[in-house]
Order: sequence, then structure tokens, then C-alpha cells
Amino acid sequence: MSYFKPLLWGAILCLLALPALSSAQDELIIISPHPEGIETEFGTNFEKWYQEQTGRSVKTDWRDVGGTSSNYRFIESEFKRVPDGIGIDIFFGGGTDNYLRLSNMGWLHAYKLPEVQLEQMMQSLQGIPLYDAEHQWYGAALSSFGIMYNEELREILQLPKASAWQDLGDFALLGRIGAADPRESGSAHMVYEIILQTVGWEEGFALLTKIGGNVRGFSAGANVIPTDVVAGQVIYGLAIDFYAYGQIAVVGADKIKYVVPADGAVVTADPIAILKGAPNLPVAQKFLEFVLSENAQKLWMLRNSDPEGPKWKGGLNRASVLPGLYDKLGERGVVPNPFALEVPPFQYNSDKGGGRWTIVNDLFGVLIIDSHKDLVNAWKAIQKCKDPAKREAAIAVLTKMPITEEEAMQMATTDWKNPSIRNEKIKEWGQFAKQKFKEARNLAK
Repeated sequence: MSYFKPLLWGAILCLLALPALSSAQDELIIISPHPEGIETEFGTNFEKWYQEQTGRSVKTDWRDVGGTSSNYRFIESEFKRVPDGIGIDIFFGGGTDNYLRLSNMGWLHAYKLPEVQLEQMMQSLQGIPLYDAEHQWYGAALSSFGIMYNEELREILQLPKASAWQDLGDFALLGRIGAADPRESGSAHMVYEIILQTVGWEEGFALLTKIGGNVRGFSAGANVIPTDVVAGQVIYGLAIDFYAYGQIAVVGADKIKYVVPADGAVVTADPIAILKGAPNLPVAQKFLEFVLSENAQKLWMLRNSDPEGPKWKGGLNRASVLPGLYDKLGERGVVPNPFALEVPPFQYNSDKGGGRWTIVNDLFGVLIIDSHKDLVNAWKAIQKCKDPAKREAAIAVLTKMPITEEEAMQMATTDWKNPSIRNEKIKEWGQFAKQKFKEARNLAK
């Protein structure tokens, strides 16, 4: 029997070591356009919550490929290459339109949250969905889009206030506006799409062209615009609300203002979803439960000095998707309640916005950004023109469009999926832009 004692003790020691195996580290892979503060807060707090919930540790692996549009293009190209799964669990952040497109392509994995969580949420706000009826995506936060401006410098320079999208087309704002490239920034795209849906295709692109003439330069990401406004590089900026609130929290509401334009107020969900073929599906499901929990939603709304708030300097300054949380937090919350917005939200059409996402980006890119130097030169010539008739004729030419809305919607679902046709059209539009800006400049002489 003594021969078996060492074997017995060895077996006991192996069994004692088994609990260590159960505490092995799990993993969660997330692709996100979110800034570092959001990734840090939600990553760190989820890791703690997951340990408490499961008794296991988890490591969050955040993948950064740029802004929302870059994230979508990456996900799209990867799924076309590997249709069953791209080795990523979660897509976190970006506008609803992108998630509708992913859902239509069959690249999202449905997961119904526990009923107790769904009961705290609204499925839609003013007709705009806050989570998918088939539970393929959920709004993790709410966003509005508006104009932030440096009030201190605006007063010094005696520039007009801008409280509506139309105000940004004023000649007095030439070189004073900061904006981003919609081909790289999802929030920039949303601003332009909101304007198009608010005033219509022809008038919308006419206004976007005038605004483009006033833009100092187009950045790749929308996150640099608020800092440029604070620094006085520009006076006005097209911004998503939390970028503006973040700067206001640091600089002060007396110096920096943010307004949701009355001629196009839209509140949309900033979603989260599990991707098809998620390699760590049970962990991904837990992450969705965490993000939509009350404690995690408080991270968006509370100051970094609040015991239940984020630790990130300046806070996250975002709006929660839980309507009841605003009354519960009261004055502890740092953002306005979007469920009680004074300006009635515009009835934004997500299906339309998502369906024409790429072709709108390409039109804006070719006609306004890639041709920006020619646009600004023509806009300056029109500004200097003293003849009202000449000025009106020049603006009409400046704002001409190469296609109608009906043609754009048709092309978005057919020709725009063919790279050779798309590239040929983009080249054609480039020549169209060059010619019309030259003609507008000559008319203004």
C-alpha cells in the first residue's frame, strides 16, 4: 500500500490545482471608434464586474482602425474575406446607420438581453429605433448633433451667432468653421445626412456646399474639432454632443457653447452589437449585459469626482439610454435629458441614411473636400461680388448637383456595388466640380 501513497498524494495535489484552472483568463475582442477614455472606463469596469459575476478574470482587447467609417469598411472587407466570422466579438460605437447595414448583411449575432433590463429601456424615441426589434444591436448611449462655438472669441470678432444649420452658410463665417471628412468620421457623416434629410437633397447639398466654402479645413476625425474651437483655430464646429460637453466641462459654459439646431434636431442611438461568429460568445453576451446595466450607464453621465462615476479626467459626458436614470441621478448627471429635449427631434429616416451612406460620402468627398481649394476660391469671389444678380447666378452654379436624389438612391443599391462603375462616376464628378467652380468664379467677376 505504501507504494501507492506517493501516487495518491500526487493525485490529491493535481485536484488541488484544478481551481486554478477555473480562474483562467477569458478574452473579449472589441473593435471600436471610441476614444481612449470610453475604452478605458468600460474595459476596466467590465473586467471587475465580470470577475464578480463569474469568478473568472477577463482581458478586453480593443482594436483601433480609425473612425466609424474606417471601422465599418474593415468589418465589411473582413466578412467578405471570411464570411463565418472575423475573429472579433463586439462592435461598439458609431451611428445606427452602420448597424442597420451590418444587420442587413447578416453579420450581427442576435442576443436578447434579460427581460429585467429590457423593461428599463425604450425601443424607440420619436420614431428613431434605440434598439433592434430582433435584438441584433442595442443603443449603448444617445447622441445629438449640433454646433459648438467659441462664444468668447465670437463676441470679440463680432461674428453672428449660429443656432441653425442654415446660419453656417453665412459669408461672414468664411474660414471660421471646423468640420470632418465623412469618409473617415461617422459623426461627421451624420451631420451632413441630417442636413440633407432636413431641407431636402438639392437645398441640402446647396447648404453643404456653402458650409464647405466656409470650412477652414476638413479633418480626418471629428474629435479634433472641439479642441480647435477651444484653441480659437476655428470659431464654430460641427460636433457630436459629447465632444462639446467634454470641452465645456474643462473650459466652462461661459466660454464654449453647444446648440442643437432647431431646423434639424436628431437624437440617435450609439449602438453596440455582437458580430457573427464571435470567438468568445458567452463573454460577449456578458459585455452587452454590463454595458446596458444601470451601473455602467452611470459612467456616461456622472462626473469623474462622483463615487459612482468614471475615473477618466473630465468624465465621459454622454447621455444614457435608460430614461429612468435621469430623474434618479438628478443634478449629479452632467448632460441634458434627451428624452425631454426642448427642440422636438426631427423624424430621421435611418433606412434612407444607411442605404445611401457610401454614395453620400463619395459625393461630399468629391464635390466639397477633394475640390476644397477650388470651392473656397469660388466662394471668396462670390463674397466679393457686389452685383446681386451676378452673385445669385454664381451661387446657383456653385451649388449644382450632378445627380438627383432618386438617381442617388437607385445607384446606391445597384451601380455603387460595382467598383469600376463607382470609380468612373467619382472621376466624372471630379471634372464636374472643377468645371462648375470655375464657371461660378467667372460669373462673380
